Amino acid sequence: MTSHVRHITIDCADAHRLASFWAAVLGGTLAEDDAPGDPEALVTSPGGSLLFITVPEPKTVKNRVHLDLQPQDRGRDAEVERVVALGATVVGDHRRPDGTGWVTLEDPEGNEFCVERSAAERAE
Repeated sequence: MTSHVRHITIDCADAHRLASFWAAVLGGTLAEDDAPGDPEALVTSPGGSLLFITVPEPKTVKNRVHLDLQPQDRGRDAEVERVVALGATVVGDHRRPDGTGWVTLEDPEGNEFCVERSAAERAE
């Protein structure tokens, strides 16, 4: 018998606020009973579930684990623009002149994640 990942849990300062950001990024939904001020919030999306837990200590170092996003209905560069408009910050641009590469961003609480090329861009 084996295990499976039920959801990925992310410690944060404001679970509802950060979960709302990620729900918008992933096209997901917050659990019906999640409300501002709750100590935890669950985002369910087609790619999986993220659980946000409010903790008292701030983030102090680079993530040891991060999410790599692959856009489904737009290109990498358009997706970077979209998530920046939602509140992300670009912290590393690894795009190459030939169109390959990725962009590293931080969510509103400083958690790193990357946006890669879409499947269509990879097929070109």
